[in-house]
Amino acid sequence: MMSIFAILLSLSLLIYFAYRGVSVLVLAPVLAILAVVLSGESTQTMGMYTEVFMQGLGGFAIKYFPLFILGAIFGTLMEDSGYAYSIAHNIVEKLGDKHALLAVVLACCILTYGGISAFVVTFAIYPIAAALFKQTNIPKRLIPGAICIGALTLTMTALPGSPAIHNVIPMPYFGTDAFAAPGLGIIAAIVMLGGGMLWMYRQLQVAHANHEGYGNHMLNEKAPHSGIDVPNFWLALTPIFIVIIGNYAFSKLIIPMWNNSYLADEQFGGIALSSVIGIWAIILSLFLACVFVIALNFKRIGSVTESLNKGAMGSLLPIFNTASEVGYGSVIATLAGFAVIKQYLMGISPENPLISEAIMVNVLAGVTGSASGGLGIALEIMGDNYMQLAEQYNIDPELMHRIASLASGGLDSLPHNGAIITMLTICGLTHRESYKDIFVVAVIVPIIALILVIVLGSMFGSF
Repeated sequence: MMSIFAILLSLSLLIYFAYRGVSVLVLAPVLAILAVVLSGESTQTMGMYTEVFMQGLGGFAIKYFPLFILGAIFGTLMEDSGYAYSIAHNIVEKLGDKHALLAVVLACCILTYGGISAFVVTFAIYPIAAALFKQTNIPKRLIPGAICIGALTLTMTALPGSPAIHNVIPMPYFGTDAFAAPGLGIIAAIVMLGGGMLWMYRQLQVAHANHEGYGNHMLNEKAPHSGIDVPNFWLALTPIFIVIIGNYAFSKLIIPMWNNSYLADEQFGGIALSSVIGIWAIILSLFLACVFVIALNFKRIGSVTESLNKGAMGSLLPIFNTASEVGYGSVIATLAGFAVIKQYLMGISPENPLISEAIMVNVLAGVTGSASGGLGIALEIMGDNYMQLAEQYNIDPELMHRIASLASGGLDSLPHNGAIITMLTICGLTHRESYKDIFVVAVIVPIIALILVIVLGSMFGSF
């Protein structure tokens, strides 16, 4: 009983201090050790830190670092070349004033589906959205909700082929690729986009009925790009196509044709191709996209070296934040109290492990305030169990993958989520002004989509 209390106290402190802005790099090891001490295992403190926490952290970093660094470099190159701005600017211009909300959402969708991080997308789209909303007298407080739909929902967890880390983490555990359960993913994406837009347009109608306009905002008001020397729209889209089409081609066609028998050798861990093919495909696709952007924009970028360095450095904090949360989960999983919690969660609808998986991933994502962190923790400590249950109940691993990915994108967007806090800071808004919309479009609607996919998956299997 004391061990359960220790875990709950540790998790509560993690939520509180993360919301207060304390770095997870500090919180994760300190609170993991606190849980160990309060569980009555203080003699194991150093062993837990060096052999459990650091092993969990290191294992995650080793597996996924190439994706984080390539993704960050790609996002930086798209930003510095003007491609990200061109895509956002042209979509907003084409759809016009009457569809301002939809224009912002679609611009974010295209950028994030192409592998650009939500942080880069927010920086790229915010000045354009602010100018457009001011011009059309739409309340500025609606900008974060629109960005969330496009950057933190369907392209992050639902759309098949997404290179987002939330769609990548399940691959090694279930032997899948980024296109797992494509039909169910598309259905979830439609629900997220449709449900989110219905809410946002309803809020816009209410605002207009109350004669609420853009508002007298001064904080972080920026002039949008001058529009001079904006790259061609279709050329700017090409790297996005390279990532998406390359991901499919490498995972479904090219890599399977290679001679991969050497993976069975001891020096490669004796792994199956299915454990790495999804990750390899995204690494190769992002690499080719980066080469394309550099080759066609060597002069426009200014300093390629500076862009590469900026992207590389920008990848370090996200990877180590998430890896630290995985290390934290690795320690918690060793405690006696977690065995009780695990047994309880596994006992929820034992004949349908999809429900247990969805609850565990969603809750851990909410606790850590991180979709990737919660997903990483859940699969690190329970991934093998879920794969065994999938085999036992004849559940397609692709369905387990899609449920895990979707479940990471619900409770993660609670107020202490780092991406939410950063987004509001960039937009010069507060939780009080904009969080209600964020909660509906990034928490409630994705959970509805998740429930629908669980029902459909349970009835018809993966498709």
